[in-house]
Amino acid sequence: MIVVYDELYTRHLAQIEHLESPDRVAGVAQHLQDAGLFGARETARDASNAELELVHPASYVERVRRDVAALGDRAGYLSTGDTVLDGSSFDVARRAAGGAIVAMERAVETEGAAFALVRPPGHHAEPARGMGFCIFANAAIAAHAFVATTGGRALIVDFDYHHGNGTQAAARNGVSFVSTHAYPAYPMTGGPNEQALRDDWAVVNVPLPPHSYGTEPFVATWQRALPEIARRVRPDLIVVSAGYDYATGDPVGDLGADGPQAAGALASLIREVASEYSRGRVVYCLEGGYDVPTLARSVAATIRAHAAASAQGERADPHAIPVAQRTILERVEAWPS
Repeated sequence: MIVVYDELYTRHLAQIEHLESPDRVAGVAQHLQDAGLFGARETARDASNAELELVHPASYVERVRRDVAALGDRAGYLSTGDTVLDGSSFDVARRAAGGAIVAMERAVETEGAAFALVRPPGHHAEPARGMGFCIFANAAIAAHAFVATTGGRALIVDFDYHHGNGTQAAARNGVSFVSTHAYPAYPMTGGPNEQALRDDWAVVNVPLPPHSYGTEPFVATWQRALPEIARRVRPDLIVVSAGYDYATGDPVGDLGADGPQAAGALASLIREVASEYSRGRVVYCLEGGYDVPTLARSVAATIRAHAAASAQGERADPHAIPVAQRTILERVEAWPS
């Protein structure tokens, strides 16, 4: 698998204590290097203003630039809310969005999978508001860049512990969104009634209990949901908001699921669905995951699953899906074709 990475990603918030630390990408990069999984490395580039503006209005991009410039060598908050910045944050966030676009371009060129090992993450960044640890909506920008350049459809798959409210806000015009996430948990969105089916895009949310969901039901939920959603929207590209904070022991997440085991199973499923609908084209964009050793092993499991020779991963027990989640999936499955 192609991995897109840039040393610039380690500059954001490097001088302060923060959960979204440079160690997240540096630790993963070192683990991949040691495991021999970093062979097909690509360098990121900056996203242009026009590319950022596929999701974010120019006024928001300029606000981020001004807020960062005003900080000097201090840390502070983005003026739209709770996102911590320092003097490097605009440059790093622009390069993170660009890294996601490079990964998309390589996936399209090779008809294979690419992993954008980027930070800051992006799925909470709404069009005109940064939130959480997110400044620009990396996955959504890559998806819209694909649609703009090819005229195809993109499906964003988000398995992060937290709901990708920013990505959902960018779903439109050929870009669809499907998510599992803890509910209610930050950002308190993605409830069971937040569903939409339009002519060329859809939004599907499958909220999960905040803790102790478990590996088997987590994987089974996705094995039931993803093929059905893909059948309806028929994506030409799958973009994955790859947040591994669902893993047991994560300090800001934890669905009681084994991180690497679930990561491998989900990647096998995504590979199968991509093979059927998008000619194998998959882009992973790093989102959450704050226990660095577990995060590193989970990313490695994702990459190994795409390199595996078998066409189909192991099936989880569909009866492990709890009634509440089965009910949501049944409602989606009953949508008119």
